Amino acid sequence: MHEVGVLFEVVKTVENIARENGLTKIDTVVLQIGELSSMIPRYIEACYPAAVEGTLLQDTKLKIEILPGNGICKECNKAFNLIENKNKCPRCGSKHWELLCGKEFMIKEIIAC
Repeated sequence: MHEVGVLFEVVKTVENIARENGLTKIDTVVLQIGELSSMIPRYIEACYPAAVEGTLLQDTKLKIEILPGNGICKECNKAFNLIENKNKCPRCGSKHWELLCGKEFMIKEIIAC
């Protein structure tokens, strides 16, 4: 479960940003996780309390936004969700596509009190 290590890096990054901006209290951390990312949102949620314990983020809320895993068909240029369409273009049936988005893992927002 690599989510714990990634969360420790998130905590470190958010604490550095808070220090640089003079923030002493943070209410919410918003993460964006792509559907095709190696990060599993429910594991992130489960590990979050342990990762923030004893840090500036200890009493923060975690919000996760899931970003779609979209591709674009190389045959007909149709953009589509890869998971919903089982990696197959819904317009022409091609399995030749290019990834547009869905592997992201990023800190979207830090909401201060």
